[in-house]
Amino acid sequence: MHRCIMSTMQIATGTVVGGKVIVEGDPLPEGAVVTILAREADETFEVPPELEAELVESIAQAERGETIYAEELLERLRRIA
Repeated sequence: MHRCIMSTMQIATGTVVGGKVIVEGDPLPEGAVVTILAREADETFEVPPELEAELVESIAQAERGETIYAEELLERLRRIA
């Protein structure tokens, strides 16, 4: 059995300026390893109204700081899988 140990993760947004990503908000720690997911400027997606309401509520929860550690999320997913 393989074991995966995950540390706390952060989600940040930023803008590319002069070929470098400038992170909004608090700076990431020096040496942080990041994954970049870039979207097209005109990229959109559509979801059914019930999923949109769930996404809006999830965003609101995150903005209120109602989050969990990645380890807890993975454990919850293992229990329902």
